Amino acid sequence: MKFRLKYVVEDTDRHGNVRLYYRHNGSKIRLRGPVGSPEFLADYRRAANPQKEKKTTTAKPGRVVPRSVKWLCVQYYKSAMFTELDPRTQKVRRSILERFCQHKNDGDKPFALLLPRHIRVRRDEMADRPEAANGMVKALRQLYRYALRYDHHDDNPAEKVEYLKGNPDGFHSWSLGEIEKYEDAHPVGTPARLALALALYTGQRRADLVTLGKQHVRDGWLTFTQHKGRNHKPVRMEIPVIPELQKIIDATPTGDLTFLVTAFNRPFTSNGFGNRFRKWCDEAGLPNCSVHGLRKAAAARLAELGCTEQEIMAITGHTTSKEVTRYTRAASQKTRAESALRRFSGEQKPDKSVPLSMAVVPGGTKSQPK
Repeated sequence: MKFRLKYVVEDTDRHGNVRLYYRHNGSKIRLRGPVGSPEFLADYRRAANPQKEKKTTTAKPGRVVPRSVKWLCVQYYKSAMFTELDPRTQKVRRSILERFCQHKNDGDKPFALLLPRHIRVRRDEMADRPEAANGMVKALRQLYRYALRYDHHDDNPAEKVEYLKGNPDGFHSWSLGEIEKYEDAHPVGTPARLALALALYTGQRRADLVTLGKQHVRDGWLTFTQHKGRNHKPVRMEIPVIPELQKIIDATPTGDLTFLVTAFNRPFTSNGFGNRFRKWCDEAGLPNCSVHGLRKAAAARLAELGCTEQEIMAITGHTTSKEVTRYTRAASQKTRAESALRRFSGEQKPDKSVPLSMAVVPGGTKSQPK
């Protein structure tokens, strides 16, 4: 005997696969097939009576509600899409998704009912922290990309949610005056000064700074593979050790495997180094400065010296010019303005050289008196 259930529709995807949905009052919920199977009937009852289903499937402590947002997260954590990520990326993304699930018990709600407007409301609640809000949206986009790829769902609601506008300039880039102020507080021979020199003269991220050691120096060059993306798109770096950096390394006690070590003569973790550098900056009276700001300052200094984006990328290790352009925007404007005025002055007085402001001095830290 044949029977027809209300609001059940069939759609055929581009591959010719027939998919079943419950469509009613603007909602569209995927149903497992075939029609009439126990799985189909269970999904149909859940879709037709969401309030009743919610009451009967309230999660007990430690229990995951089937087909909920939390359930989808658990499936995602088991997938290659997640396990192939860098361990740090895994930790950060899992933390973001766990917080999303804990907010008003959103993790117990059916993931198929999550709509863009729901995500926008949560995003707007975090408007005072735009980077965190955007991180949440990005994590949800990845979660639903997994759902699409593994046929758990047919839509990605997070893809339709816009990112908030954050700080267009990103981290504060150190000025020459700030570098000198830090140097006055931390003389050559201290770990704090070595940390500054390594960051400024290599342009690397803190995850790389804490791993650099004597074993990476070969014939006057630092040779290493950057930490970020090392398991998927490894970036191998070769950076010359300039004399100023070598002088500071030679004058500072270092560890056996890493230049930078803790008070217990052990290598720093990335987060531990970030916290320690924060303290060094505070001691120098630089509350707005950070170790990442030195990476930006290094790129900007190279731009001021006339280096091309490709040359700067060879030092910083960026694989695209997008971030480099953002780092060096102000420096590039300054360089172009100086070049333009030099040509203008040359046209007005071809027989004389008209000095502008002080010329850019190569290097970043003050040379020591001989």
